[in-house]
Amino acid sequence: MPHAKIPSDNPIKPVKRNISGVLLLDKPHGISSNKAVQIAKRTFSAAKCGHTGTLDPMATGLLPLCFGEATKFSSVLLGADKTYEATLKLGFLSTTGDAEGEISQLRTDSGNPTLSLCEQIIKQFTGTIMQVPPMYSALKHQGKPLYAYARKGEVIERPAREVMIHAIQIKSLINDELALAIQCGTGTYIRTLAEDIGKALGCGGAYLLQLKRTVIDRFDLSQTQTLLALQEMDATEQAHCLLPIDSLLQEFPIITLDAVAALHIVQGRLISSPLSGINSMAEGNTVRLYNHQQQFLGLGETMSEQRIIAKRLLANSELLGIAV
Repeated sequence: MPHAKIPSDNPIKPVKRNISGVLLLDKPHGISSNKAVQIAKRTFSAAKCGHTGTLDPMATGLLPLCFGEATKFSSVLLGADKTYEATLKLGFLSTTGDAEGEISQLRTDSGNPTLSLCEQIIKQFTGTIMQVPPMYSALKHQGKPLYAYARKGEVIERPAREVMIHAIQIKSLINDELALAIQCGTGTYIRTLAEDIGKALGCGGAYLLQLKRTVIDRFDLSQTQTLLALQEMDATEQAHCLLPIDSLLQEFPIITLDAVAALHIVQGRLISSPLSGINSMAEGNTVRLYNHQQQFLGLGETMSEQRIIAKRLLANSELLGIAV
């Protein structure tokens, strides 16, 4: 499979473009999320780019990238539900929980599980479950990520945490390879889930052969672009691949401002006049703000007495000429 081209260093630095929007990337196997960001940033000649939550190098699939002003709102997806397609290798363990680590075969006399047993055991892993985070993770202990200790052979005690597994569907069972579709909440480690399922099946454990993220919130893999395809596009075609900034924020209700209110909110002033739709909102709610031409201004927060204050707005350069 061809890999995305990594642009070589050039003594003549290209002009950076101040573009804003959301790119749904299909991350290829074998590169980190940060590397994917750097390739996309250089491909678009973008001044600013970041991701909304990492995928391991061995994982593929949906990785939303935020350009320009969209980076202000990238944290919104961190707590979103996600769906993965995972292939488990039963009866084996990996030091990292996936195919990148040192693999060891476990001695069991039970043989490969049946489909009926898998269906029965999987039910135990839906709903709220307790999960111990893996050592090969970015969680911090005394200011250092756990993987830094793991690489030295050290094991740090980790307390179990609650995670939500909304649904698990068996896609196939072929010998010792179990393919699953997993819909889960934030903070779930699929590597740990794989190992725990392997233990519950009587196989001693399991590790991830493959992992693909297919859904985050309302975004899915069918909307993505590959790095290779993007590198073959011109600037206009690339721009058409970007979703608008407010595509990240569909969960928040809309408040449409008249010209005066839009100008006041951009100036950092409280909006004190009553607005349609705000009467029923409790204090402290986040809302999407638009002007009367339906141009996105940013996020606001509802206050007492039917008032709104700016919470996070687009940069002044973006708002210039929009709010008035």
